[in-house]
Amino acid sequence: MTRPARPAAGAGATIRRRALLAAAASAALLSACAGRPGVQAELPPIVFVHGNGDSASIWQTVLWRFESNGWPRERLHAIDLPYPLARDDDTRAQPGRTSTAEHMAFLKAEVDKVLKATGARQVVLVGNSRGGYAIRNFIRNGGGDRVVSHAVLGGTPNHGVWAVKEFLPNSEFNGTGPFLTALNAPVNAAGDEVAGPVKWMTIRSDGNDKFAQPDGMWIGRRGQPTHVTAAGPELKGATNVVLPRVDHRETSFSPAAFAATFQFLTGRAPATQAIVPEPVAVLSGKVSGLGLSPVDPASGNFANNLPLPGAQLAVYAVDPSTGERRGAALLEQVVGADGRWGPLRADPKAHLEFVVAAPGYATTHIYRSPFPRSSSLVNLRPERIAQADRSAPALAILTRPRGYFDPARDRMSFDGQSPPPGALPGAGVSSSRIRPAGPPRTLVAEFNGERVVGRSWPLADDHVSVLELTY
Repeated sequence: MTRPARPAAGAGATIRRRALLAAAASAALLSACAGRPGVQAELPPIVFVHGNGDSASIWQTVLWRFESNGWPRERLHAIDLPYPLARDDDTRAQPGRTSTAEHMAFLKAEVDKVLKATGARQVVLVGNSRGGYAIRNFIRNGGGDRVVSHAVLGGTPNHGVWAVKEFLPNSEFNGTGPFLTALNAPVNAAGDEVAGPVKWMTIRSDGNDKFAQPDGMWIGRRGQPTHVTAAGPELKGATNVVLPRVDHRETSFSPAAFAATFQFLTGRAPATQAIVPEPVAVLSGKVSGLGLSPVDPASGNFANNLPLPGAQLAVYAVDPSTGERRGAALLEQVVGADGRWGPLRADPKAHLEFVVAAPGYATTHIYRSPFPRSSSLVNLRPERIAQADRSAPALAILTRPRGYFDPARDRMSFDGQSPPPGALPGAGVSSSRIRPAGPPRTLVAEFNGERVVGRSWPLADDHVSVLELTY
């Protein structure tokens, strides 16, 4: 288990002394609250902001770790941006995409809801990747400086994924574009990019973040300089923390990132980085769909977080060795207008299969590791079958939402193939696809000790298998 690293020497990784001093008073207060029984309600609400193309569900394990350290569940809120993808040009409308202004407005509305529901005066904001842009924009331009005590940005490309004027010049990810140029303008005579009263922390990788690379490989421009370095997520005026070998998503979702965040908020290390099981896991979530890409409608890979009313859901307990179902469905439900499903009371040791069926989608069998704790963020999304896969006997997808695959770092296999097909060095791929031949059979995926077992299903009957890693 990686411990939060001390930043290396040098200007790019220096924890600014005045940032630490500014955080000391509030950290002491939070630490006192966290350490005294009966006053957990004094802990501030935390609002978690997901990244580009993601959903609220990506924060599930982080919430579990906060809960395992005494943070009240009702004070942990993950937002779900309906259209989570950024525009190619922030100044022009694009179907199914959000502008920086729309992103900020949605976050502001969610913060207002949390403040009203909890009665708190301020919130903590924790964001991953693009989510950090909305946080910075809200604090700097939307009045957030009055209602936010702490801001934690994991892997946010604060100086761009690229800083090249010739490539998508108006993208919010362009470090030379108007959005980041304005956001990074100095806020004081010291030249800080962020300042009080909000306490700021960034978390970055030492070089394994696909969106903080000097070469444009991960943006489709191999061999072309991005003019961005591993230190790109850092902000002058913030506490800047470096974690060794973590990938882009692990800057927020790894145990080490949680520990760094908890330490920043409370002034002390968490009692545990593990997830403490509950006797019963009460599960619920949302079923959402995939929009049709205006560029390639056959791809079916246009992510959104809109509800998919009318979808049918069934949940089964499965044998952890074979993926075979153990008895009748634990839950069968037709999803309503809000897309919500559940609740389901589950054994926290049970391996589960979620079957989602909806018109226009493949019947999708999602296999998951046991849920040790309750969660209202078990969000599900059925698949569409790309034309290129139609002739295969079966299609199975391995996905790791909270991190990437790195054959140089990770131990992993998918249906006996190690590394899984498509996994590339450098932690830049988070899914793998195989086309199993023969009749339906057991499929096994393993990643750094986590083991998910599922079954293949006939593609001719419009069925797809997804083995989803939790950790």
